[in-house]
Amino acid sequence: MQHRINISFDQPSLRMLPLRSHIKRCVCTALSVQQVDVPCEINVLVTNDATIREINRIQRGIDSATDVLSFPMFELTAGELPEDWTPYQDPDSGYVPLGDMALSLERAKAQAKQYGHSARREIGYLTVHSVLHLLGYDHMDEGEEKQKMRAREETILAEIVLPR
Repeated sequence: MQHRINISFDQPSLRMLPLRSHIKRCVCTALSVQQVDVPCEINVLVTNDATIREINRIQRGIDSATDVLSFPMFELTAGELPEDWTPYQDPDSGYVPLGDMALSLERAKAQAKQYGHSARREIGYLTVHSVLHLLGYDHMDEGEEKQKMRAREETILAEIVLPR
């Protein structure tokens, strides 16, 4: 499936070609494992803690940095994809605009060090995590929804070969 993954870097120092291809691979694998069978468009901003803090403050009213933010275009139900994507498709491009994500590379690197794994694994995890949010998954409580989301994350990361 050909998806449109638009990746932008708001800091020249963050631009890294391997990072761009890694994020695209993680997004496409997540969509494939989730059996999304229509061409989708996702916008990804790779930024730093200061910028993601500002986005978090403006969009969510939370004045703190975070690792990744997800802004779904539609309210989907976790694990239940639409049978007909036509109402969601952009009539001009044919893509389904799933939404946007912002990822703090600064926070991802710090968390990788904290958790004792590579920055590549952490960036992959955060990317997959965000795609699942765009597809309706949530983890606001410690219950069943969070467990379902974590299980999907691990399945997708195993497919990408990004184990813990």
